[in-house]
Amino acid sequence: MKTNELTIMTREIVSDAQALFRKHVNMLDVRVNYACIFSHTDEEYSTLDALAQQLGKVVEATPTGSVYQIQPLDTVAGLLQLLKIRKPDSTRPERGDADFTVTDYSAFKVEYLGQPGFSLIERPDMEMMELVDPAFNVRAYFSHPTLLEQLSV
Repeated sequence: MKTNELTIMTREIVSDAQALFRKHVNMLDVRVNYACIFSHTDEEYSTLDALAQQLGKVVEATPTGSVYQIQPLDTVAGLLQLLKIRKPDSTRPERGDADFTVTDYSAFKVEYLGQPGFSLIERPDMEMMELVDPAFNVRAYFSHPTLLEQLSV
């Protein structure tokens, strides 16, 4: 695998997550702020992580994988600057996810929490809404604050 294949895969994940988002949400103007590729084997993780290192620098190391600040990558949902390669995780059988910025997170949460496919994930320093639909091989997230804001990128 080469870096251009990694960028193609990343763009496809963002595009598929945008399609998922548009199926369930009545908003058109949203921008991607973060994408994650889910690896399914240790070997795939090593390959994807090595390629991501060629695209940018680590800005956050987590137990589930590193987040890279990459050269802005043009996607259907805007420029992407943050890419994570996730270690294998049996709870993540999909290909990946994309995190989108919504203008008014509080109003978004009130409108969509409780709708089919949506769930809330709360963490000490942030929260996010997750959207999962078995018809899609990706997940979509809506974080507050966004990872871009959390990392001051």
